[in-house]
Amino acid sequence: MNIEQIYTGCLAQGAYYIESNGEVAIIDPLREIQTYIDKAEKDGAKIKYIFETHFHADFVSGHLDLSQKTGAPIIYGPTANPEFHCVIAEDNQVFELGNIKIKVLHTPGHTMESTCFLLLDESDSPHSLFSGDTLFLGDVGRPDLAQKADMTQEQLAGFLYDSLYGKILPLPDSVMVYPAHGAGSACGKNMMKETMDTLGNQKGMNYALNQPNKESFIAAVTDGLLPPPAYFPMNVAMNKKGYNSIDSVMAKGMTALSVSAFETAAETTGAIILDTRDADAFSKGFVPRSINIGLNGQFAPWVGAMIVDVKQPILLITEAGKEEESLVRLTRVGFDEVYGYLEGGIDAWKAAGKEIDTVNRIDAETFKNELNIGETFVLDVRKESEYCAEHVEEAFNKPLDFIANWFSDMSSHEGEFYIHCAGGYRSMIAASVLKSKGIHNFKEIAGGFKAIADAGIAKTDFVCQSKLSNA
Repeated sequence: MNIEQIYTGCLAQGAYYIESNGEVAIIDPLREIQTYIDKAEKDGAKIKYIFETHFHADFVSGHLDLSQKTGAPIIYGPTANPEFHCVIAEDNQVFELGNIKIKVLHTPGHTMESTCFLLLDESDSPHSLFSGDTLFLGDVGRPDLAQKADMTQEQLAGFLYDSLYGKILPLPDSVMVYPAHGAGSACGKNMMKETMDTLGNQKGMNYALNQPNKESFIAAVTDGLLPPPAYFPMNVAMNKKGYNSIDSVMAKGMTALSVSAFETAAETTGAIILDTRDADAFSKGFVPRSINIGLNGQFAPWVGAMIVDVKQPILLITEAGKEEESLVRLTRVGFDEVYGYLEGGIDAWKAAGKEIDTVNRIDAETFKNELNIGETFVLDVRKESEYCAEHVEEAFNKPLDFIANWFSDMSSHEGEFYIHCAGGYRSMIAASVLKSKGIHNFKEIAGGFKAIADAGIAKTDFVCQSKLSNA
C-alpha cells in the first residue's frame, strides 16, 4: 500500500494518490491531471476510482478530465447531484482497491454532500481518513458556504457537529488524518501549517473537537468567519456542472501575441491585463492599467479575489518561460478565458516604444525618514487580525480582500499616502489596482511591515483600535 499526498502550496490543497496491488484511487485531484496518470504508469498500476469529498469552492477539480482519460468512475457521497455521470455512493459503502478498502462516511456540515473516505488496511483496520473539508488540522470546515434560503450557517454547523462527534471522533486515535486543505486556505479559519496528523492528536488540541455540547460547537465554529471569496460559487458551479477540457483551455491560452496583436486584443476584448512577475520587477515598469498578481505568492486565490468573474477575458504578461505555469495556475481556479500572452514580455513592449507605468516603491528607511506621526497617511492592506496584532501608529486598515469596496475612497484623498502589507506582495497588488483606477498619489513600501518593524518605526501592539472606516 502506498499513500502519497500531493500538496499544492498556492492553494493550500492536498490531493491524494493511493495505490494497492496495481490499483489506484485519486482523491480530490487538481485540474492538471497528467501527474496522476504518470504516477500510475510508473507504478505499473491502473487508476480505478476518482473520489470527490464534495463540490469544491476554492479550486476546479480534475475529476472530469481524469475520468475521461482513464475511464475511472467519479464517486461522490450521498445527496450529491452533479450534472454529469458519476457514482453516488451510499453511506458506509465499501470500495475495494487492491488489498485494501475505502469506506464512505457521509459527513454533511461543510456542505450537505460532504463525505470523508476511511481507508481500511489489509487487515480491515481503520488506517487513514481522507477528511476533505469536514475536518482540518486545528479546525473544521466553515459551515457558511452552502447556506441557502432554507438553511442557515447555524443549521449547517449543527450537521457538522453530528458528523464529527458521531462518525469521526469514535475512530481510533491511530488513524491518520489527511485533509483537503492547510493553513492559508479560505475554507477554514484556524488551520495548522502541518498537512497530516493523527486523529488522536487532533482530538486533544482541535478546539472544535473539544466543545462541551452542540450549542457551544455551533457558536465556536461560526464565530469570526470572514466573507468567503466572491469567486467561490463560480468554482462550485464548474465542479458541479462541468467545464472545458484543460487541453483546449491550454491550447487557447498559450497563444503568443506580438505587441500589436496584444494591443489589439486588449482594446477589442475587454480583457484584463494580468502581469504575473514579482512585485519589484513590476514596480519598475509595466503596461499601464495592468494588474500585478505575482506567481511567487498565493497566486490563484488572489486572482479569484481580485478578478472574481471566471468568465473575464485575460491577457498575460509573464517572466520569460513562466507563461505555461501562469496559465495552469489560472485554470486551477477556473479562469479559462485567457486569450494569450505578450510574446517577449515587458521587454518587447518597451522595445516597441510603448508607454509604460511605474510604482513609486520606497524602502523602509526612506519611509522612516518621511514619516510624520499624525500627518502622514498610511494604508495597511493586511488582514484586520494582522493589523490588530501590531501596526504602524495612526495607520488605517483597509484589507486587500475588500479593495473593491474602498478604492473609491482613495480617489478623493488629497495629498500623498503610503501603502504596505506584511512583505510587499499584497501591497503591490493593491498598488496596481489603484493605478488601474487612475489613483497615483501614493508610495508603496518594499518589504512591508516586516521591513518597517526592522527599521524600528513606531508601532503598536496593544488592543486593536482598527481604523476601518475613518479614512
